[in-house]
Amino acid sequence: MAKFAKPAKQAASVMKQLQGSHIKSVSTVRNYEQRLKQITVHLQEHRLGSLRDMTPTRALEYLKQRAEIVGQKTLDMERQALQAMMQHVTHQLPPGQSLAVIKSTAPAARKGKAGQPTLGRRLAEQSRSYTREQVTLIAARQSPHNALATEISHASGLRAHELLTLRRIHHKAPDARPAHGLKFAGIRENSIAYTVYGKGGLTREVRIPIHLARRLEATRLPEARSVIDRGVRYQQFYELGGGQPWSKSFGAASKSAFGWSNGAHGLRHSYAQERLSTMQTHLTREEAKRVVSQELGHFRPEITEVYLR
Repeated sequence: MAKFAKPAKQAASVMKQLQGSHIKSVSTVRNYEQRLKQITVHLQEHRLGSLRDMTPTRALEYLKQRAEIVGQKTLDMERQALQAMMQHVTHQLPPGQSLAVIKSTAPAARKGKAGQPTLGRRLAEQSRSYTREQVTLIAARQSPHNALATEISHASGLRAHELLTLRRIHHKAPDARPAHGLKFAGIRENSIAYTVYGKGGLTREVRIPIHLARRLEATRLPEARSVIDRGVRYQQFYELGGGQPWSKSFGAASKSAFGWSNGAHGLRHSYAQERLSTMQTHLTREEAKRVVSQELGHFRPEITEVYLR
């Protein structure tokens, strides 16, 4: 296996080429270098090569993952640092071409506003998750292909772009990853196995309840079609909502139903919380978090905590 320099050294090497010629601000250089170091740590943890191997597609996948756990300011800084490196050092991006802006979905402290919020809004602010009843009301306000996507995302914990990549597991096998013996316990028997293309290029197994899988299979396309979502191209095999258009549909339907929206990513929060509650009847909280982290596809229990707020 190839050996790469330590993250700090890789980041410093890139910034040495950017400093002065392309970036004059000392504080910007310092901030970019710190962000590139963090990105390199991620690459090494997931065995994805060196910092200079980063491509625009992989950069967007990384930023989507980070959007779940960091605020918009940090996310934008990492995008700008990667963009500068790929424009002026590795030349993966032509001059003037930018990386797509990714919106943070991480929980953020909401600042108080003049006047008292409604009861519904106060309850929504306690958690980003949605109840089953709320999901039903939202889906009822969406077109059929977006409504089905909402139900599947809630039942299976899928990200917006993952809905575009669904395939039966016998057509696309999942990548090898650690699996707890109780992964998908209690739902495996009443579900169908699919795979999705998730964070960091990982193809992972997901489970879709049988009644939803039947509806999904009824939408199978005669042949795969190519779709682009937030600058990344995917092969789609079902007439199903997904990506940014579905996210916008979900937000609009939530606001129509309740006057507020926690975003479509709130459905992953719902999945995490419901599954943790189930798994804690068999396991300690820490073990249950490990199982849920594997089902969500990030394999890091500490990230699962973000979904439990």
